Amino acid sequence: MKSILWMTIATLLLVGASLASAQSLGEVARSARKGKAQQTSTHHYDNDNLPTTDKLSVVGPATATANGGAQSNDPNAAAAPAAPAVDPKAAAADRQHAADEWKDKIDDQKKTIESLNHELDLTQREYRLRAVAQYSDAGNRLRNSAQWDKDEADFRKQLEEKQKAVDAAKHDLENLQEQARKAGVKERE
Repeated sequence: MKSILWMTIATLLLVGASLASAQSLGEVARSARKGKAQQTSTHHYDNDNLPTTDKLSVVGPATATANGGAQSNDPNAAAAPAAPAVDPKAAAADRQHAADEWKDKIDDQKKTIESLNHELDLTQREYRLRAVAQYSDAGNRLRNSAQWDKDEADFRKQLEEKQKAVDAAKHDLENLQEQARKAGVKERE
């Protein structure tokens, strides 16, 4: 009984000593952060170390201004209004001309798609007619089965190629429409 009492007292003393010498969680985190900051060589941006006085540009290089091509970082500097270099009517006519060119390109691509779709439909119809003729006559099926297999493979290959051409033309149309949209041309229906 005395040994259990002494063991309990010794355990309580050891636990008390370890608790008295333990660091707080905040102290452990600070020491880990100091050690980690010394080890890393790359710079990471967060809200604590972002510059507050300088402007941060994520778009691209600074634009040229009238004072020798350098842009001022002073937010209080007055921007000099630039005089229009071209006639507004001429600029509007140029925009309209560019819009008409884009619309013509898009219309030409739509016509190409219609033409390719028409060719695809004709090939599909011709294949169906040949299939009906082949399978409607049992004697023809037995006599010309090898030729039919070869013709069928050729037709399927033609159909796949034409379908790929239609898909490529549609993709080109989407690209043209996106480029026109980026150029500022409104789409007409």
